[in-house]
Amino acid sequence: MHTVVERELELDLVLSPERSIPVPARLVYRTDDPYAVHIIFHIGSDSPVHWTFARELLVEGVFRPCGNGDVRIWPARTGSRSVVCVGLTSPDGDALLEAPSPAVSAWLERTLRAVPPGTESGWLGLDEALAELLAPSPGDLWLLDPWPPGESQDGEA
Repeated sequence: MHTVVERELELDLVLSPERSIPVPARLVYRTDDPYAVHIIFHIGSDSPVHWTFARELLVEGVFRPCGNGDVRIWPARTGSRSVVCVGLTSPDGDALLEAPSPAVSAWLERTLRAVPPGTESGWLGLDEALAELLAPSPGDLWLLDPWPPGESQDGEA
């Protein structure tokens, strides 16, 4: 059975050093996808915007700057608030979001209790999937031995 760890929160989309707008979002972690975290932004469009990246990146980004390319994460302070900054880059543009550190850290802690670091591969079900993939099905006649036991290929017993 798989577990889903979710958290609704409001992020700030930073438009300039003086201005930001609130963006409702949902953090999602699924034990059937144990290496990834998902952020779903509800931006008022017909469909929400989804971003997926490594859980390890978010865990590290709570403490120190990390990431390059499309996703960068780092801790910061805005006034008296501790925030986690998330820089996202896509062909559609760039976004800088600020999330409250306590909320992100509490949610991450729940994901780490659900699947402790280093145990992720055990949640992938690779052995079961491989066994199912390799298991013969009734239609696999080519796997049957064409010669009955005790009979050689040239017809001699």
